[in-house]
Amino acid sequence: MNMKLFGAAVFALATLLVNPTWAQETAEVDRSSTGGAQTLEDIMARQQQMKVDESFRSENLGTPDKAPAISEPLGTRGGVSDADTWRGIRYNDSDITTQARSPAADVLIQDGGMPWYKLREGPVLTYGGLALLGIIALLTVFYFVRGRIKIDGGPAGTTIERFKAIERFGHWLLAGSFIALGLTGLITLMGRSFLIPVMGPDAFATLAAGSKWLHNNVAWAFMLGLVMTFVMWVAHNIPNKLDWQWLKAGGGIFTKSHPPAKKFNAGQKIIFWTVMILGFSVSLSGLSLLFPFEMPMFAKTFGVMNSILGTDFPTVLAPHEEMQYANIWHSIVAFVMMVAIIAHIYIGSVGMEGAFDAMGNGQVDVEWARQHHDLWVAEVEAKQAKGEST
Repeated sequence: MNMKLFGAAVFALATLLVNPTWAQETAEVDRSSTGGAQTLEDIMARQQQMKVDESFRSENLGTPDKAPAISEPLGTRGGVSDADTWRGIRYNDSDITTQARSPAADVLIQDGGMPWYKLREGPVLTYGGLALLGIIALLTVFYFVRGRIKIDGGPAGTTIERFKAIERFGHWLLAGSFIALGLTGLITLMGRSFLIPVMGPDAFATLAAGSKWLHNNVAWAFMLGLVMTFVMWVAHNIPNKLDWQWLKAGGGIFTKSHPPAKKFNAGQKIIFWTVMILGFSVSLSGLSLLFPFEMPMFAKTFGVMNSILGTDFPTVLAPHEEMQYANIWHSIVAFVMMVAIIAHIYIGSVGMEGAFDAMGNGQVDVEWARQHHDLWVAEVEAKQAKGEST
């Protein structure tokens, strides 16, 4: 036997054994006994999450050319049965009129709920939770291996102003609101799985309702803090050639070296732009969820992506679909932000000696400042000298 043919046969057999659903999905289904309607095999395959070719339903919506005479059964309906009508509604091929005037009133069937729910309760919850646990575990190991980053030679005992009161207010407004949003969001997403078994459904219902109210209202503080910090710090976070040198040296986090930096080093710039870009995105998706009929965002976004990337994302979405996409995107972006912020909190607290003072009272030890932001210290001292001389 030709070895190539033998190898191909073995591969095909192994593929079917490992994934027998392939064979089932591509098999032709005999629907002659049901007159072309779905069979028990179709129903069972759909329940088992197997792919089913729906064209036998979506393309069978009634044929006016074959309509019986008015005197015959179904003649007044133009050859369309009740089943044809509901299939037309199911596949968005019906002209729906309704007395209700809400934006979603003409959507009678929308089957995206279960895929959205399974994605939300499955991969989003699982991988998002693992990411949070993973970064906490990684930082714990890093702390015991690297230890706290100390001030070389100890504190100088004199301080220099790092951040003004308005800057600290903007930072804590953003940070505090994000922590509240993160906790209430996790309660909403994971509470059914982890809290109901502990506290019971009645207590959780009260907690969930309070979390939803808090989440929706604290969001405005988060967006205000986002705008404030962007306006105050964007000029200091423009990338420059010093950032590459800082990154190559590991910022003094992994080694004892302390590369030169201005007011914000490359690591802080990465955090800044991560928070700004993802914070803007999570705010947009949050507003879309708060005002789903006024601020749909995915149909237009998909249209732009299709025109640029040549993709084929859907550009006509029901309000329900817009909310489903917005909810999934909101959750994913929030998890990425939480991972980044946890790392930021570590460095700004237990990970580095003297770092918390910058946002605590705004004053940092001069030796700490020279160690981590030497070029910024030189600029401040030059301005002070110039002010004293004038």
